[in-house]
Amino acid sequence: MSDSPLPSDTLRFSDAEIDTLARTADAMSAWMGKPVLAQVVDASETGFEWVLFAVPLLPRQDASDLTVVQVGGPNARIIGSQGGLQLVPGEIYDCEYLWAIQLADVPGVRFIKVDETGEEVAWTNELTEIIPFDLSETWVNEAADEDDDFDDDTDIDGDDDESDDRYFSVDQPFKGPGPTLH
Repeated sequence: MSDSPLPSDTLRFSDAEIDTLARTADAMSAWMGKPVLAQVVDASETGFEWVLFAVPLLPRQDASDLTVVQVGGPNARIIGSQGGLQLVPGEIYDCEYLWAIQLADVPGVRFIKVDETGEEVAWTNELTEIIPFDLSETWVNEAADEDDDFDDDTDIDGDDDESDDRYFSVDQPFKGPGPTLH
């Protein structure tokens, strides 16, 4: 890392974007059941920041069919909770590369997603369009609200029978419970 200041035209992630990327790494760790590390890579050489997502290799793990990257090192900017790992500051970890997001200076495109082969596979001006999880606060609140509502279309007993006399309509008087099966 250079001690010289970055040029003013350097593309950098905003604090909100870093937060979204960190939460993405955490969600991926939970979903995969493995620690997923996300490291923001310095923009001094490329003129743009990018973040890579990777899973630490196990000792003696065969990595011959994997794309291996190194995560960590001096001044590494690892974001998220690191999947519960206790990383040693300055330590370098060999990891399986999953994908990356790089910043771009192209009209209408701020983010480019790069897959495990190094191919640019998606580009957008909205970060949430190329991450694998919907991390919006709205979605979380809507999901909680949906739990409070009864969905009349839900087939509770799984028999696909449209008329189920165990349920009643507010337009009809309640006749008591249906037959009990023992």
